[in-house]
Amino acid sequence: MTSLRWGIMATGGIARAFADDLHTADLTVSAVASRSQASAETFARQHGVPRAHGSYRALAEDPEIDIIYVATPHPYHAEHARLALENGKHALVEKPFTLNRPQAEALRDLARERGLLVMEAMWTRHLPHMTRIRELVHGGAIGEVRAVSADHTQRLSSEPEHRINDLALGGGALLDLAVYPISFAWDLLGAPSSVTAQARFGETGADTEVATIMQHAQGALSTSLSSSRGAGPNTAHIIGSEGRLDIDRIWYTAASFTVSTPEGRVVERFQPEIIGRGMHLQVRAAERYIQQGELDGDVLTLDDSVGIMGTLDEVRAQIGLRYPGEA
Repeated sequence: MTSLRWGIMATGGIARAFADDLHTADLTVSAVASRSQASAETFARQHGVPRAHGSYRALAEDPEIDIIYVATPHPYHAEHARLALENGKHALVEKPFTLNRPQAEALRDLARERGLLVMEAMWTRHLPHMTRIRELVHGGAIGEVRAVSADHTQRLSSEPEHRINDLALGGGALLDLAVYPISFAWDLLGAPSSVTAQARFGETGADTEVATIMQHAQGALSTSLSSSRGAGPNTAHIIGSEGRLDIDRIWYTAASFTVSTPEGRVVERFQPEIIGRGMHLQVRAAERYIQQGELDGDVLTLDDSVGIMGTLDEVRAQIGLRYPGEA
C-alpha cells in the first residue's frame, strides 16, 4: 500500500510532533505551509520536508498533495479544513474538530458532498491500548460498564499571552484538554443523555478547570476533570459489574493498563509496544479508509465527531463560555 502525499498546515508544536512520527513510521510528508515563507522553510529544513509554502492556500492548491493535516489554532479548523476540501484534498483535522457543532456539521456535509474524507485527529483512539480496551469492554470482560472516569490535567503557562489563555484562539481547558476524556467517554459509552458541568476561570476569561458528569445508555455514568493550572494523575478507570480496568499514567498516550476482578485479582496486564508517539497510527487509518474508498472512520465516525462538538457546546452553555466573534 503506497503512502499518500501529506501536507502539513501550520508549524506549531503539534505539527512538529506529527511530522516526526510520520518520518519515524516511513510515511510521506511532501509539503508544509505557514503564514510566512520563512517559518515554512525553517520547518521544512528541520523536518526533512521537500516543499515549503508561504500560505495555506498554496498548500491546498498544491497538485502534489493528497491529504492535509490541519494543525492551525482551534477557531480556524473549520475554515482551513474547508479550504482543503474545496481544493480536492482529504483532511485530517486536529482536535477539537471545530469550534462548535454547526461548524462541524457544515464540514461533514461538505466532505460528503465532495466525496472526500475529513477526520478528526483524535490520535488517542488509535493507540494499541485503546484498541485492546474496546475489545475487552465490548466483549464483556468486566461485565456491564457502570462508570468511566478520566482526568487530563497539566500545569501549563499562566501568562495571559499564552495560547492556552487566549480566548481568541479558543484557549482554555475545555477544548485543549477536556476534549480527550469527553471523547473517551463517548468511545466507551456512546452519546450522553445528560450533561452537567462546572468550571473555574482565569484572569483572561479562559476556563482553567472543567469538571463534567454525564449519563449514558442504561444509566452508565462518566466523569471528567481537566485543568491547565495543575498536574494530576492523568489516569482513567472503567468500572464494570464484573471487574474494573485501570489505565496508568498517562492514559491518553501509549499507556499500560490492568484488568482486575472485583476482589482485586489481576486477570490481564497490558504493556504497549509502539514506535514514536503513536500519531502515525491515525495516519495509517486515514490512508486505509481512503484507499478502500471509504469516507468515514470506524474508530471515530464523522457523526460522532459532530456529536462530541455538540457535547462541548452544552458544557460551554452551562459554564457560560463564549469565544470572540463566534456566530
